[in-house]
Amino acid sequence: MSASLDALDPALRTFVHTVCSEGARLAGGRRLDWPQQRAIAETVRTPWRAGGPEMAATTTHRIAHSADGFDVRVYRPQGIAAQAPALVYLHGGGWCLFSLDTHDRLMRELAERAGVVVIGVDYALAPEHPYPVALEQCIAAIRALREQPEIFGIDATRLALGGDSAGANLALATALRLRDVGAHGGIDALLLLYGAFDTALDADAVRTLGTADDMLSADEMAAYWTAYLGPDAAACRDGYAVPAHADLHDLPPTLLLWGERDVLAEQNAAMATRLRAAGVHVDALAYPRTPHSFIEAMSISDIARDALARGAGWLRTHLAVTQDTSA
Repeated sequence: MSASLDALDPALRTFVHTVCSEGARLAGGRRLDWPQQRAIAETVRTPWRAGGPEMAATTTHRIAHSADGFDVRVYRPQGIAAQAPALVYLHGGGWCLFSLDTHDRLMRELAERAGVVVIGVDYALAPEHPYPVALEQCIAAIRALREQPEIFGIDATRLALGGDSAGANLALATALRLRDVGAHGGIDALLLLYGAFDTALDADAVRTLGTADDMLSADEMAAYWTAYLGPDAAACRDGYAVPAHADLHDLPPTLLLWGERDVLAEQNAAMATRLRAAGVHVDALAYPRTPHSFIEAMSISDIARDALARGAGWLRTHLAVTQDTSA
């Protein structure tokens, strides 16, 4: 067993070993293009999205945008008001991988535990659709929710933005863009899970936490940034693309959760510090012995379930959720 795996909580060690070994088996030593990597990622994640709460309704809506459009998936748990507060959720996967399906259970869990509608955005993936396509679609999703909240069964004056990894990047970037165009009102909270906020990685983290044996390697993260931003990604100072370079004032209350055994741990801690310095109300927690993507292990990990409960509690508080059993 590698030193990286040995340092993890036992349940999360099982998760990482299973996911990585199955991915390697399916890859079979081949050099894969992005569509091939996506197919394997979907297969590997299938067992981890099974189970969990059943929704009162799950519907898909098409959002018109640009020359085409994109889908959003609406998760409505049991026993909530007809016009309920909502979390707009942006899945991770390095802007290149994963989907609403890979994150299906995570979104159902948050909907059930927080008592809110969760709306997953099926944004276009890089490198076929590089920055700022996904961000523009996230903005368009917020606009559609605000213009026709009755279609989605939500109270558009009580919205949260959330996401994991690359999705946390997009959630924060969306809040920044809304703030800067004067459309920030009604975004009441940010839920940011092990976010990718900076193209630069801490050197010690690369050496000890970003190896090929880890859930997310430094090489993988560099490939994701390049696919999203192009070959000059490391030099990008656009705060909407790389929030480490953004002015962070006047943002909603923010909860950041990450694992200490994550190559992105240092930049999550740095983001929490910078947000506080900018006057943002921040709660933050780094879970010991915990890798990147750990919340996906909710079926076997008490730590993952604690993070879900913490995130759901945060949403309930900041969206002023009250249960309506007559709905």
